[in-house]
Amino acid sequence: MRIIHQRWFYIPVAIIAVTLFAAQACKKGEEKFPEGTVAVVNGALITQAELDTQLSVMQKQFADADQPDNEQLAKIKNELLESLITRKVLYQESQKKGIEVDDVTIDERLENIKKRFPKEDSFRDMLEEMRLTEDTLKVQLREGIAIQNLVEREVVSRIEISDKETKDYYDKNLDLFKQPEKVQARHILIKVEPEGDEAKKAVALKEITKIQGELKKGGDFATLAKKYSQCPSSAEGGDLGYFARGQMVKPFEDAAFSLKKGEISGIVETNFGYHLIQAGDRTPESISDYKDVKDKLTQYLKRAKTGTEAEEYIERLKTKAKIERFLSAEEKQGSDE
Repeated sequence: MRIIHQRWFYIPVAIIAVTLFAAQACKKGEEKFPEGTVAVVNGALITQAELDTQLSVMQKQFADADQPDNEQLAKIKNELLESLITRKVLYQESQKKGIEVDDVTIDERLENIKKRFPKEDSFRDMLEEMRLTEDTLKVQLREGIAIQNLVEREVVSRIEISDKETKDYYDKNLDLFKQPEKVQARHILIKVEPEGDEAKKAVALKEITKIQGELKKGGDFATLAKKYSQCPSSAEGGDLGYFARGQMVKPFEDAAFSLKKGEISGIVETNFGYHLIQAGDRTPESISDYKDVKDKLTQYLKRAKTGTEAEEYIERLKTKAKIERFLSAEEKQGSDE
């Protein structure tokens, strides 16, 4: 079992995930290392209770997975502790930079979280499960938003992706921009349940055969689809739009791609029932033009660069910070390997 290092600047603070990082306020002048301290970051304590909350939440998320052995658990605890340290360092830096989050913003985010739960009791149950109160959740929201604003200001806003970078990436990765061959088709469906008996199948087959006869006599496919088809696409004359291979069940797909424009298939059986298919236009395999993907590519490259530079920024902050870690001998084993 392995914990994936999280990048705090990507975590939307409006979602419950932000509650996973419980932090306890520390008062100056208290005993330097009270019992239960697992780390100290520039004088601010991180407690065993916070680490245990992190571990408990993580274990609930992976309840269906294989449980870690002692060695794996030690590594997990170390990674969770580093996550708490990172959050503490970032929040402290946000305060040094004078970044504040007003109460209105916190209240709005809290209401958005509550809306995700069907009942107030469900929200309360979540807080209890996470070992939080509404007040501590507000603290987490405030810290999370402050951290997000810090990274946005100190990292994201300073990143620029040049036209040369996007064009070079495009030219070196043309396979990523391939568009598969697509065909447009209409169909008429007479449903048959997969578990339907032979008598029901015979009735459906008789119905689709009758429609096939009308088509052979010159009936308009779209008109007959509106009249007979039992697919929601009947409202559009059976039009399914364009689709590539792999988007439809195989018997349907094979038939559609084997037809020339305007041709009508024989009766095709799938797990949905019986179909008649009429092929329309076809678009060949192609590569998207650079101008059509440039904006999205720029966003992608900026996200990737943000990840790298944010990690470097965090490491610089941690290097300058005074960080002391206090783990049990068993927990240290995971970090010594």
